[in-house]
This record gives sequence, structure tokens and C-alpha cells, in this order.
Amino acid sequence: MNSSLSNSCLPAALSMLHNLMHILHKGQESATQRQFDPAILVQSRLAPDMFALSRQVQISCDILKNGISRIAGIDAPKFEDTETTFEQLIGRVQKTIEFIKAINANQIDGKENNEITFPAGKDKTMTMNAHAYVHQWILPNLYFHVTTTYAILRNNGVNLSKVDYLMGDKR
Repeated sequence: MNSSLSNSCLPAALSMLHNLMHILHKGQESATQRQFDPAILVQSRLAPDMFALSRQVQISCDILKNGISRIAGIDAPKFEDTETTFEQLIGRVQKTIEFIKAINANQIDGKENNEITFPAGKDKTMTMNAHAYVHQWILPNLYFHVTTTYAILRNNGVNLSKVDYLMGDKR
């Protein structure tokens, strides 16, 4: 297999998004089984200065759709950050999956050396080539925010394991 941008990032990113949906479904099921308002989990965070679960999911989707769009030179779909339920968060992940699946390899392959400038915080930007952008920014951020979503749910008693994170519902 070639080491193109498309085959070095899109399959891994799609796999993580599917696993994220699986983790969110398990969170929703857990709240239902334990008979409490699922919004408690959606609003949960690991520490007072960290984003809540809902924002972790939003960032997971945004980092991927915006990053791939920048490389492809196309406009990313705009999602409002208004999700307050598991259903809405799962819907956002599904829309992101559909967008990423619609990207053709030729839209990003061959652009490995293109310079990409992107926001890196509130008042900062960074510039790096597309290969570095994918492997040093997009994928690490995606993994971080999916992992944090997993950790928030696990910390709140949702029965999750490493297999849920790595394989989702493919086991």
C-alpha cells in the first residue's frame, strides 16, 4: 500500500469516528440502564478546566473535517456547536463520517508538501506542510479528544474497555 495522505490518515480517522460513535452509544445505554439523565454524562468533564464530553466530541469532528478540507482546498461543512444529547452528538459524528467518506483520494494525495496555515489556539496560527499537519496535528488531536471522551465516560462508570476504544462494535 502507498504511503499517501489518503491511505495514511482517512482509514484511521474513519475507524476512530466509528469507535467514537460506539463509545457514545454505550454511554447513552449506561445512563438509561442506570436510570439517570444522560445529559449528566454529556456535560461531564475530567477536571474543572477541561472541556465537557460534548465539546470533546465536537472538537473530534471539527479537527478532522476542517483539517482535511484545508488540505483538499474545499470548504468544510459548518456544524453549530449546539449538541446537548447523545443522539445529537452521534448525529454529528455520523455527518463527519459521511463528509470524510465523500473525500476522494485525489483531493488530498500529492499535496503532502503544500503549506497549510491553521488556527492553533484563540489568537495563534501555525503553518506546516500537509504531511506534518496530518501526522503531527490532525491525527494526534483526534486521538486525544476521542480518548478524553472515553475517559470521561469510563470515569463516570460506563462499562468501557480498551477494545471499545480500539475496535468499537467490530469485535
